[in-house]
Amino acid sequence: MRFRSLLLCAAVLASGIMPASATMRIAEDRGGQIGHYLQAFAMLRSSGENVVVDGNCLSACTLILGLIPRTKMCATPRARFGFHAAWMPDTDGRPVTSPLGTQALWNIYPAPVKRWINRHGGLSRKMIFLQGSDLGSIVSSCDQPTRHAERPSVRSLVTGSVRQHSANAASDRR
Repeated sequence: MRFRSLLLCAAVLASGIMPASATMRIAEDRGGQIGHYLQAFAMLRSSGENVVVDGNCLSACTLILGLIPRTKMCATPRARFGFHAAWMPDTDGRPVTSPLGTQALWNIYPAPVKRWINRHGGLSRKMIFLQGSDLGSIVSSCDQPTRHAERPSVRSLVTGSVRQHSANAASDRR
């Protein structure tokens, strides 16, 4: 299923049918494997699309803060980013902190995000949440009038871990 989704995404992007003014909406994305998000957000960055964060963007989803230009992203008042250290399952399936994965996350986050994380205890097993006025100092608000100049019709595109209307990673394009 994931391979077919990635293939569909690649075909749609290659066909050029999505205008650069399209907007991807991210909401209730619980994250997943870092590699999937790196790939999906690199493709999103290349597409030139705008991104609206309108709800939870947790774990690997937070990589969007370092991979999408600030000029292409905004956050609604409902936006909330959740950060924690990366982990991998051990041989028994229990989560074990991954120093290498955590360093990879850290290397991608922009300086303002790193400063906020440090002020709130750093990346650990405990999730910390960036929202409200703290988020507003890092990501512009979608309430700014220039953000809503063009709104194409609704379209959906499934990309690896970033999925349409999934409880795991919900995103939709408008």
